Amino acid sequence: MSEKTSEAGEGTDRQIRADARRNLDGLLKAAMEVFATSGVDAPVREIAGRAGVGVGTFYRHFPQRSDLIVAVFRREIDACADAAEALAAQYSPGEALARWMQRFVDFVSAKRGLSAALHSGDPAYEPLPAYFDQRLRPALENLLQAAEEAGEIRPGMDAIELLHAVSRLASAGGDDARRMVALLVDGLRYRPGNTQG
Repeated sequence: MSEKTSEAGEGTDRQIRADARRNLDGLLKAAMEVFATSGVDAPVREIAGRAGVGVGTFYRHFPQRSDLIVAVFRREIDACADAAEALAAQYSPGEALARWMQRFVDFVSAKRGLSAALHSGDPAYEPLPAYFDQRLRPALENLLQAAEEAGEIRPGMDAIELLHAVSRLASAGGDDARRMVALLVDGLRYRPGNTQG
């Protein structure tokens, strides 16, 4: 095979991989939107249609519905974890923490559509809590450490306890959850002179 033919073949492979990636991203985004409105049992045809792909393409990526649910959940966890670093680069430590906590509220609110499946006892979902911890705990720990070192929050905050507390508050959903989490974050702030002793 000539060098030109080889290069052409590699270019075609790259295009196929790029198309497959776009299809996968589109399916995951569409699935999250459909799950939010119609639940995780929504018809495959509805998800594929929203993503602009055929049902065959859907099943090539996700042979089982649980494969899709796991992929959607992991994608949302990754996006939430990655947001911590982006916010830390853009805002002061205290502000980055506050904004990420609101981003975490959005994550929990979006996850409500997946809750029934995640608590169904299906072994396909068993690795997800560990993945949640592996990705989100360090993200929050880094934000807490930076805010503590900057003197913007009180020391000794536990990331896991905070994640669970915000999850419970966020289960209310909507603006109420955002207000409650904003109050929680405000309670973390360090205010010299406000202590009694």
